[in-house]
Amino acid sequence: MNQTPQLPLQSPLQLPPLVLASSSAYRRELLERLRLPFSVDVPDIDETPLAGETPSATALRLARGKAAAVAARHPGSLVIGSDQVATLDDEQIGKPGTHAAALAQLQKMRGREVIFHTALCLWDSRDGSSQLEDIATRVTFRDLPDAELDAYLRIEQPYDCAGSAKNEGLGIAILERIEAADPTALTGLPLIALTGMLRAAGVTFFKD
Repeated sequence: MNQTPQLPLQSPLQLPPLVLASSSAYRRELLERLRLPFSVDVPDIDETPLAGETPSATALRLARGKAAAVAARHPGSLVIGSDQVATLDDEQIGKPGTHAAALAQLQKMRGREVIFHTALCLWDSRDGSSQLEDIATRVTFRDLPDAELDAYLRIEQPYDCAGSAKNEGLGIAILERIEAADPTALTGLPLIALTGMLRAAGVTFFKD
């Protein structure tokens, strides 16, 4: 007996709108790899860590908060929220903002292992459900002299990056090792985790 071919979960026309809740150009470029139409809406939330909060808990709370804030403005959409917190010896390392702060970060991290917690949330505003995950990446920095660290910063100016290094750019030269289950997590948007969440929400990527 011939079996009826299984239809795809959704056609492109049936896809719910996809929204990236982020101002990050890095996350936008990563999401473009999935070849799904999406829009960008920047969340406006307080990103200050709470007293006694672990780095993982901070990242998860902020990823969910960003997604929830944007989902309220986009009913019927799938909203992606993400946040990253770097930590050394259980101390959170944020975005440096200035050259001096970035140099101080790299001086503290050289020759050391830093854990980057990249939290991801997919908020389904069709029913208010959400999926949440923290992807940890272990990064070992090379033990480099001040002159090299200073020169790197002046070339790439990664002052908007937690940890003061762009691994997708020249910053890879100051890293010794990256250990991650999801290679795009360190750049800011873990695509392996995200595609799993999108599939669970009914999104398909390949069709006959």
